[in-house]
Amino acid sequence: MQQRIAQITIVVKDYNEAIEFYTQKLHFTLLEDTVMSETKRWVVVAPPGSTACTLLLAKAANEAQTAAVGNQTGGRVGFFLYTDNVLRDYQDMVAKGVAVLQEPTKAPYGTVVVFADLYGNRWDLIEPI
Repeated sequence: MQQRIAQITIVVKDYNEAIEFYTQKLHFTLLEDTVMSETKRWVVVAPPGSTACTLLLAKAANEAQTAAVGNQTGGRVGFFLYTDNVLRDYQDMVAKGVAVLQEPTKAPYGTVVVFADLYGNRWDLIEPI
């Protein structure tokens, strides 16, 4: 048996502001932006050079989904972005106004920076050992 996680949904308030954040501040690539209906689009982004697991940016469609925006994992780090140069990416994030919650820190598994996306979801940016 072989399986893999191909896509993860992040519930967002607005498609365009989410696309702008991920592509302009985190340098993700916009892989797809297809209109499905008057209120729904299929928006897929991925980190530069990676398509193994992508993010589906899904606009909140009801009250329960709107309440989950920015708190999809109950305040825990829910997303892990690996990098080949954490200090480069950290400095770029700071310059672009990304909310850094923890400065670069050495950990047993590498150097990590904790940051928040535009809605407050917590991410670890990790340069593995």
